Amino acid sequence: MPFIQTIAPHDATGLVKEEYDRAVRRAGKVFNILSVQSLRGDILRASMDIYIALMRTRGALTRAQKEMIAVLVSRANDCFY
Repeated sequence: MPFIQTIAPHDATGLVKEEYDRAVRRAGKVFNILSVQSLRGDILRASMDIYIALMRTRGALTRAQKEMIAVLVSRANDCFY
């Protein structure tokens, strides 16, 4: 497994701390998919904005269906989140 430098939640400042705090409020923890983006707070924020827009807006799929697809894709790619 390759090493990716990340910013730990207790070391986060600025945009990264804001996104980590939002993650904890939303999910109870900071998942790895967020921390691997932590060296670029602007990218982390944009990524989360897109994720939230995709998952929470109305469309042909329910949020539960979107989550199920995300889980299946992650599993198919051997991703651990």
